[in-house]
Amino acid sequence: MSQLPDLVIANGTVVNSFGRQAAHVIVDAGKVTGLLDATEPVPAAARTVDAAGKLVIPGGVDGHCHVDQVTGRFRTLDDYAITSTAALWGGTTTIIDFGIPRDAQETPLDAVLNKKRLAQESRCDVALHGSVISWDETVPWQLEQLAAEGVRSVKMYTTNRGSTMADNDTILKVMREMVRLDGLTYIHAEHDAIITDCTEEHAADGLIGIEHLHRTRPELAEEISVKETLAMAEYTGAPVYFVHQSTPGAVDLVSEARSRGLQAYSETCPHYLTLDDTVYGSTFPEWYACCPPMRSAETVAALKERLTAGAIHTVSSDHSCYDLSQKRERTDDVRFMPHGLPGVETRMPVTFTSLVTEAGGSVEDFVEVFSAGPARINALPFKGAVAEGFDADLVVFDPATQQMVDGGALHMGTDFSPFEGKTLNGWPAVVVSSGRVVLDADGFHDPGPVGRFVARNGFTAHQSIPVPVSA
Repeated sequence: MSQLPDLVIANGTVVNSFGRQAAHVIVDAGKVTGLLDATEPVPAAARTVDAAGKLVIPGGVDGHCHVDQVTGRFRTLDDYAITSTAALWGGTTTIIDFGIPRDAQETPLDAVLNKKRLAQESRCDVALHGSVISWDETVPWQLEQLAAEGVRSVKMYTTNRGSTMADNDTILKVMREMVRLDGLTYIHAEHDAIITDCTEEHAADGLIGIEHLHRTRPELAEEISVKETLAMAEYTGAPVYFVHQSTPGAVDLVSEARSRGLQAYSETCPHYLTLDDTVYGSTFPEWYACCPPMRSAETVAALKERLTAGAIHTVSSDHSCYDLSQKRERTDDVRFMPHGLPGVETRMPVTFTSLVTEAGGSVEDFVEVFSAGPARINALPFKGAVAEGFDADLVVFDPATQQMVDGGALHMGTDFSPFEGKTLNGWPAVVVSSGRVVLDADGFHDPGPVGRFVARNGFTAHQSIPVPVSA
């Protein structure tokens, strides 16, 4: 007698970015081994999960997380065990963190190897981005070593002088290396000179507290940096990915570049789709300290239009887990506050509610920005689809289920959420990670430190892999 498969998710509607079908999903040894039409009898298995009336989608891929991050004298309160647990609670089964050198003594290679070591405590799968701050003659060799480790992207900041900022010479040289190594350049795009001058002017006028954050980092600073970086990408032929775009103008610049043949991608975050700059006049403005800041209500509406139209390729959390005591130490001066928001756990319901419930997008559109797009663009093998041979990373949920955000009840290692009190759709009911049921009606089942490090394919090589054509 043949051995039973480990798991069957029965009677659900499987939704991929490319279509949907009613099917039983068969899982064995951590992989999807088959999809059986739902009109057929449910096959026997060691465990069966009934998904009748619910949707089954690929587990989320969060391409932008900061785990155990240090910013100046502030350190986030999470580690891989905490962040990966929160990710699974929120339907995300793969996170991508950054190995950013913490000082001039730590090299890009050392930063990544340190994060790879820490990631051994993860409950979900982990991939990594590298980061280069300054160029020297060892950087090409270091990038070769990163590629050999399966780290195929490098992030650079166009702002934050004196800490993480890379100058244009460095950015251009790294782009050339990433072309040589078939990698992807990640860019935090804000024009440093404009931001520095604007911030100094506000400080001189005594308008530098958290309630003025949105005025110190204008939309123009983001858009001019995107335009300048796109010119360097075009010159070098480098694929480029822009993190946390917060304005429709920035997205439109990427769309125009793509129309001319550039491989350029736009990411946004849930908070830029749902929160506007009136939050800085609220009772707790420190809940919203992030860079770029929240934008006007008109900008938020236009950004959501770009998302619905398919001009935004991924929605990532930009997860940074500071707590309110850290945020409140220097609310008087945004130059010394820790910026960043906890969001890995709420990415799924906020994005689903924004795109599908409110804007009328399809579930397929949601799957694209939540899972399939991040997996494909970041060249993650066997991620982003419910298909035979892919990793058994799956989420079962009912789109009609509503739940209010309670920051204190979340699992991210902090004591607040920027979405506190918001009622959202799209919360997971069952989460399967590498074939293990880690969340169901009985709660969370900690699998222990079983998360795998995912070595990524070359960027161009991965884009040529055929996409499955049926659910």
